[in-house]
Amino acid sequence: MPKFTPCISFRGQCSQAIELYKEAFGAKVRELVRYGEADPKDFQCKDEEKDFVFYSEIMIGRNRFSLGDDSLGIYDDGKSNKISFLIEFESDDALNVAYKALSDGATILTPMSSTTYCTAYVVLEDKFGISWQLMSGYAG
Repeated sequence: MPKFTPCISFRGQCSQAIELYKEAFGAKVRELVRYGEADPKDFQCKDEEKDFVFYSEIMIGRNRFSLGDDSLGIYDDGKSNKISFLIEFESDDALNVAYKALSDGATILTPMSSTTYCTAYVVLEDKFGISWQLMSGYAG
C-alpha cells in the first residue's frame, strides 16, 4: 500500500512556516535538509538559497506533511505557495502503473529520474490540475 503525504511548497519561507506550525499545532520535525546540504548530484543551489529547505517532514499528531522551498517554481509562476501530494510506492513497478494512468493528458513538471535518495521520482500535474509527486525506493 503506498504512503500518501500532503506536500507544501514555499517561496523561501519554509523555515518560518515550520516554526509557526510547531507553535500552532505542536508539530514535530522528523527530518530537515537544507539546499546547501543536498547532494549536488540531486540539486545545486545559488549561494543566497543555501539555507532554504530542500526537504522536511513534520508530524502534526499522527499526520505526516512534507514541506520545502520551491525556488525553481516548478508548480506555478513562482509567486505563490502550492500544495501537492507525495505518493511513496513500495516498488518502481507500482509507481509506473500510477504514472501511466496519471500521465495521460498531464503536464510533466519534473521528468522521471533516479536520485541519491530514491530509485524513481517524477512530478506531474494531472489533466485536472492536481500536482502529484510519485516516488519509489526511498532511502530515507
